[in-house]
Amino acid sequence: QVQLVESGGGLVQAGGSLTLSCAASGRTFSSYAMGWFRQAPEKERDFVAAISWSGGTTHYIDSVKGRFTISRDNAKNTVYLQMNSLKPEDTANYYCAAAVSYYSSTYYTGVSEYDYWGQGTQVTVSS
Repeated sequence: QVQLVESGGGLVQAGGSLTLSCAASGRTFSSYAMGWFRQAPEKERDFVAAISWSGGTTHYIDSVKGRFTISRDNAKNTVYLQMNSLKPEDTANYYCAAAVSYYSSTYYTGVSEYDYWGQGTQVTVSS
């Protein structure tokens, strides 16, 4: 069982930066692949970024490549999403998720592939 708590959201002007954190409970955090998703009002929950449990493999949607960076610190049971050059279209509720993973380089991009979810943190980017 893993419990996830996101933090770091807020209101920022276009072009600004935010760093989201996701703190996980449990002793086996290092065996979970992690992902960030976002959901805007009346929209589906969309994949943003993922990282393997080793941290050696990452994957992003095209619209955030070069602007967002996902990373993890297994000693601190925490995954991060550094967001730079934010745009109004990045406005959404951001969720972190954990997926049981048996391979060090595996990541996941589908909502249904994740086993645990946080409650989300709101990111609002003003123009």
